[in-house]
Amino acid sequence: MRIDVVTLFPDLIAQCSGIGVVGRAVERGLLQVKSWNPRDYATDAYRRVDERVFGGGPGMVMLIDPLRAALNEARAAAGPAKVIYLSPQGTRLTQDKVKELAQSDRIILLCGRYEGVDERLLEREVDEEISIGDYVISGGELAAAVLIDAIGRLQEGALNDAQSAQQDSFAEGLLDCPHYTRPERHELGVVPEVLLSGDHAAIRRWRRKQALGRTWQRRPDLLARLKLEPEDEKLLIEFQRDTKI
Repeated sequence: MRIDVVTLFPDLIAQCSGIGVVGRAVERGLLQVKSWNPRDYATDAYRRVDERVFGGGPGMVMLIDPLRAALNEARAAAGPAKVIYLSPQGTRLTQDKVKELAQSDRIILLCGRYEGVDERLLEREVDEEISIGDYVISGGELAAAVLIDAIGRLQEGALNDAQSAQQDSFAEGLLDCPHYTRPERHELGVVPEVLLSGDHAAIRRWRRKQALGRTWQRRPDLLARLKLEPEDEKLLIEFQRDTKI
């Protein structure tokens, strides 16, 4: 998969995509990340990419032409692709959306700055707007890095153990279960006995119950969207009963 990023800070994107699981995916040729700087397409001596807001008010708005030229260059490099603008006004990012995008051969991410991007460019050149949450950050680069990481780790072969992605939070609409490692006993507590039992069926059952229970406690909105199987309903009732003891 290839992800092109239109950004004023290509070094930030390069650093974020060069470490951890995403860096490994890039090294293995599973993912390509290429940045395009709108300043390289500015036509004035000052390499201007922004201007004052029409109608007055604080802040600056990114200009159409440098961004459009960068987008065109990105498209020309590897063919047409969906253009996604990282924006607080966009649709909230979910794991299902990440899975959908991870199946694409290529996407282009547009990172805004300042007060944002001229609306005319968004209307004509952008296919979709995505938000990583209901808050505001200084620009789209960190949001793009989040999306690249989420997509990159789903590329086949990026994770050393493919089951890691299948067991992540949100993979089945639930939060993840608790995890433990050595030592078995610590001043902060002990590892649940079932995880040391070697009984894989019992371990799977415990983990499923914990995932259901944790989602019920922390994200009941997620649980409300699911149609639970009878066994899951039984496990959730057990968890609820246990927590009242």
